[in-house]
Amino acid sequence: MDSSGKEKEAIQLMAEADKKVKSSGSFLGGMFGGNQKVEEACEMYARAANMFKMAKNWSAAGNAFCQAARLHMQLQNKHDSATSYIDAGNAFKKADPQEAIKCLNAAIDIYTDMGRFTIAAKHHITIAEVYESELVDIEKAIAHYEQAADYYKGEESNSSANKCLLKVASYSAQLEQYPKAIEIYEQVGSNTMDNPLLKYSAKEYFFKASLCHFIVDELNAKLAIGKYEEMFPAFSDSRECKLLKKLLEAHEEQNAEAFTEAVKEFDSISRLDQWLTTMLLRIKKTIQGDEGDLK
Repeated sequence: MDSSGKEKEAIQLMAEADKKVKSSGSFLGGMFGGNQKVEEACEMYARAANMFKMAKNWSAAGNAFCQAARLHMQLQNKHDSATSYIDAGNAFKKADPQEAIKCLNAAIDIYTDMGRFTIAAKHHITIAEVYESELVDIEKAIAHYEQAADYYKGEESNSSANKCLLKVASYSAQLEQYPKAIEIYEQVGSNTMDNPLLKYSAKEYFFKASLCHFIVDELNAKLAIGKYEEMFPAFSDSRECKLLKKLLEAHEEQNAEAFTEAVKEFDSISRLDQWLTTMLLRIKKTIQGDEGDLK
């Protein structure tokens, strides 16, 4: 069947489901298997939603899943209701991001009510990603990553919590909320440096914390680097720490050329990503007479 045929069939199913719901609410319908009719309607809405999906009519699919979710809730099938809201959210993601967020939030409310915090956290991440890529609202993305991290921490899923917190730190620094970013990088760095599998990452977090300090104040950066070397001796021998010391020296001398050279040398071995490039440019702009690039 072609997609327009699927869509016609879906619309027909929706109408039949609506009829069942209405008749279940009537006095006679309520007496004669009202709940069974609601269950049948639930099934019809879900089938219609999948047909709409096949026809790539994402909004109609989302609406049909929402209808199913509401009926599941009426029947006290909380888990099925939450699952239908997630299906609705995934369909709406392709057509209406705001509506997708509403559905995902509805599912999160059900999961937290049931004490399913790990699943709730996962869906907070999905909402954060919609804010990141579709709606470009970084403040709201941060809030959902923070909520996810809180739920993960409560369930002792520390590595999942750290992943969310690192997103928060990265965005906070981009929004020039440096103290918040520093606090997270230090916290995650301290948590990972004692773990044999993760300690290699600790130097990256202390490096990022140092750059945030550096943007705020050169002396702060010096003190922070000393503190990190004491906490984590392996940091001293890292290329990141050596770069920081060269940058501090260049900054003290207000030598933009030496600053750029040090960055170039580092970049030739470890490619700088967009975030590091942005932070290094912000530091370099505090050197007098600087043009503001790293070439």
